[in-house]
Amino acid sequence: MFKKLLATTPDGTLALMRVILGIVFFMHGAQKMLGWFGGFGFSGTMGAFTTQMHIPAPFAFLAIAAEFFGSIGLILGFLTRIAAFGIAVNMLVAVFMVHIHIGFFANWYGNQKGEGIEYHLLALALAISILIRGAGAFSVDGALASKTPNQTS
Repeated sequence: MFKKLLATTPDGTLALMRVILGIVFFMHGAQKMLGWFGGFGFSGTMGAFTTQMHIPAPFAFLAIAAEFFGSIGLILGFLTRIAAFGIAVNMLVAVFMVHIHIGFFANWYGNQKGEGIEYHLLALALAISILIRGAGAFSVDGALASKTPNQTS
């Protein structure tokens, strides 16, 4: 089971997708977890999620953890499918709870009341592809999978 979780091919395209998605979500996760890049940090984000958005605290914590720790997992290619699953769930929740009523397009010109779903769909497509295919080249998963003995059960 663990070997199937880590299984991947030495695909450079997957690695590129994984690292770029990881970098994008590291920036967002670091805002929420650490207060970097103009973010509110863990306490501020938890407060906003639980008080203003009425998200239960365990789910708010999971959203922050998925973006921060999941992004690090993606960049390193470590437990990549779990990281991609967390990002995918995060994007699905964002689409259906926050952004779908805005429309499709991002708010490029500042004339909408928020952001549409186009960014979220792109991130979701990358996360699902990685979830299905694995980490690709240059990943901790690939290195671990090659060293994990085959188990028959």
